[in-house]
Amino acid sequence: MKKTLALALSSVMALGLLCGTAAFAEEGAMYADGVYTASTIGAAPAGSGKMDVTVTVEGGKITAVEIDAPKDAASLGMAAIKKLPDKIIDAQGLEGVDATSGATFTSNAIFEGVTMCLEQAMAGDAAMTTEEGMEEGMEEAPEMKVAAGPAVKSEGVMTYAEYMEAEVDDEVVIEAYVQAKQSWWEDKATVYAQDEDGAYFIYNMECSEEDYEKLVPGAKIKVTGYKAEWSGEIEIADATFELEEGSYVAPAVDVTTLLGTDELEAHQNEMVKFRGMTVEAKKDADGKDAAFLYNWDGSGSQEENSDLYFDASYMGETYTFTVESYLCDNTTDVYKAVEALKVGDRIDMEGFLYWYEGANPHITCIAPAVKPEGVMPQSFNC
Repeated sequence: MKKTLALALSSVMALGLLCGTAAFAEEGAMYADGVYTASTIGAAPAGSGKMDVTVTVEGGKITAVEIDAPKDAASLGMAAIKKLPDKIIDAQGLEGVDATSGATFTSNAIFEGVTMCLEQAMAGDAAMTTEEGMEEGMEEAPEMKVAAGPAVKSEGVMTYAEYMEAEVDDEVVIEAYVQAKQSWWEDKATVYAQDEDGAYFIYNMECSEEDYEKLVPGAKIKVTGYKAEWSGEIEIADATFELEEGSYVAPAVDVTTLLGTDELEAHQNEMVKFRGMTVEAKKDADGKDAAFLYNWDGSGSQEENSDLYFDASYMGETYTFTVESYLCDNTTDVYKAVEALKVGDRIDMEGFLYWYEGANPHITCIAPAVKPEGVMPQSFNC
């Protein structure tokens, strides 16, 4: 997926990452000069935890890669921390750089941090503020859509933290931005919404067909409803809404390394991405291997516009993904892409992190992966 620098900066803001830049390098340089920092998580069983990756660009070239890792990082993890920076500098990126043997988790965390730094540094897309501007306050890039932070919520509106602290069945009032429309039926709309602090699944919200057309991606809405829970999915039900001024489209957050961890649930209903996954076989109704199924048990069909279910693995663990036909029906590119999958295909994905008795991502985009397993791609294809 090609990203503008404005979108990359918006992603960094949403993740709470620190970014500082100087002026752009000479015309034609691949990266803008500056110092870029990103936080990432090495989900290693032996500890590594959160680490900060800093990339320095001078004259359009990567001149330094620094990694601030926890003191309890395992010895193999430290091997990756010591070896990979020089390899990344020599390669001027991640192309051709392999994970350190025995330290795949830490290597992945480093690759992810470098990826986020280089996305910030991509030259020629949109100017970021100078160091002086960063000190005085971040200026808005021309294309950037910035959501109001929690400190400037309208009177009587909850912050995301307050919403999460509310009990099930409590009345809640939130402001958020539509990210996708899942369905409309009999004056009821279901949408994914998000602000910079978190995401919301709003189920069967009162909505006329005319107003439904106004719920375009980025549209700001004030929602009043009741907090609900269904099989682990936190949502807002029995809601009404008002359209407000403002626009924000959330960037996808890479949660690949969080698969199988408790930390993944904190991203429930967000737009997320998964990289470097391998399609695994499912069993169809006849017990034969299949790359996907129509419905979870293979009982559906394309003609019935059935949901698609497929499995993909990362680092030896397999997870299930869904193309939800209300969200992306049988005429969409992602639906057709899943129908074309073969067992063993390497893919990158984007979608919403729906939660049903655990993670049940609703995928909205699939593209061929660009790196071998265990190595984060430098850019995302969706």
